[in-house]
Amino acid sequence: MPDRFLYEYAVLRIVPRVEREEFINVGVVLYCPSRGFLKCISEIDQDRFGAFARETDLAEVEDYLHAFRQICEGNRQCGSPIAALPAASRFRWLTATRSTVLQTSKVHPGFCADPEDTLNLLFVQQVK
Repeated sequence: MPDRFLYEYAVLRIVPRVEREEFINVGVVLYCPSRGFLKCISEIDQDRFGAFARETDLAEVEDYLHAFRQICEGNRQCGSPIAALPAASRFRWLTATRSTVLQTSKVHPGFCADPEDTLNLLFVQQVK
């Protein structure tokens, strides 16, 4: 399968009340080591968010997602030392289990021809 590449992905979730374990999907992060690809896409549906998490500060959640993207992209100016790590380490750190408002699903593997296309497809399937 020379034209197919192993990738891993996780779904980004907003968990407004961690103790209830309820969430809405807001993004996807995908890592394809053989293509040097690590990227995430996220978008918050404000109507769904408002109905689901009235008491959660949307601006704060958007800040968390922005920081997540900055680390994912390896932006060293974001102020996080994690952003300076290699892509594999950044992906593992971003997808580590945690009890916060922004969480990721378990990591899932697959094979793809184009990681960018696969990321967009997963985003539509898992978030839209």
